[in-house]
Amino acid sequence: MKDILNKLEEIIKRNAAEQIMPRYNQVAYSFKSDGSLVTEADSEMQKAMIESLQQQWPEYVVLGEEMTEAEQQLQLDTAVDGLWILDPLDGTSNFASGIPVFSVSIALVLNNEVVLGVIYDPNRNEIFSAIKGQGARLNGQPLVSHTERETLNQCTAQIDFKRLTPDMRVCLSREHPYASQRNFGSGALDWCWLAAGRCQINIHGGQKLWDYVAGQLILSEAGGCAKTFGGDAVFKKTLDSRSVMAAVNLSLFKQLQKYLTSMECRK
Repeated sequence: MKDILNKLEEIIKRNAAEQIMPRYNQVAYSFKSDGSLVTEADSEMQKAMIESLQQQWPEYVVLGEEMTEAEQQLQLDTAVDGLWILDPLDGTSNFASGIPVFSVSIALVLNNEVVLGVIYDPNRNEIFSAIKGQGARLNGQPLVSHTERETLNQCTAQIDFKRLTPDMRVCLSREHPYASQRNFGSGALDWCWLAAGRCQINIHGGQKLWDYVAGQLILSEAGGCAKTFGGDAVFKKTLDSRSVMAAVNLSLFKQLQKYLTSMECRK
C-alpha cells in the first residue's frame, strides 16, 4: 500500500500542476443542476486523473465527482476489485473567485473499506495522506491530532450552515457553544485542518462521498473522531449525503455529540 501511496502522490501533484494551477482564477465557470460551480479545471483534472489511474491500476474502477449521477452509481455497482473515489477540485467556488483554498481529494476503497486517502493542497504544497491502520501523514511526516483546548467553548468550529436544518442554524447561531466559527469552502481541507489541530470541531449537514471519504480516514488515522448526527460511521458506499460531527480528539467529540443530541432544536 505504501508503494501505491507514493505513486499516487506523484500523480496528483503532476496533474494538479498541469491542469489546475495554470487555470487558477483564469477560467470561466458554469453552474451544475444543483447550483454548484464547475470550471474547465474540474473536468480536465478529472480526465487527467482517470487516465493516470487507469494506466497505473487498470483493475480499479474510478468514480469522479464530475460524472453524472447515473455514471457514478454504475461505478459503485460494478467495482469488484477496488474503487477510486475522486474529487478533482474541491472548493471550486474558491478556485473560480481567486481564493486560495481548494484541493484534490482521492480515496481507495477495497472490500467496502476505505484503505487509503490523499488530499493535496496545491497552494500550500501540503499533501495529507493516510493508510488504514498505519496512521496519517503531512508531507511524509507523521500527523497526530493535538490541541490544548479542553472544552467546546474554547474551540474553533468548522460549520457549513447552508446544509444544516433551519432549526439547527438558529440554535448554533444563538447558543454558539464554541469560541468562534469558520467555513473555508473546501470540505476536504476541513477534514485535514481538523486532523492538524488548526480547528477543533466540525459540523456539517450533508457531505457527498467524494467530500468526506479521504478526509474521514485521515482524521481517524491522526487520532480524531467523526460520526453522523445519528451516531453511525460517516463512510457508507452510497451517493446519499452524510451528516458529520467530528472533533480533533475523543474528549471534544463526546462533548460535541452530547451537545448536538441534546439541542432543543433537534427534539
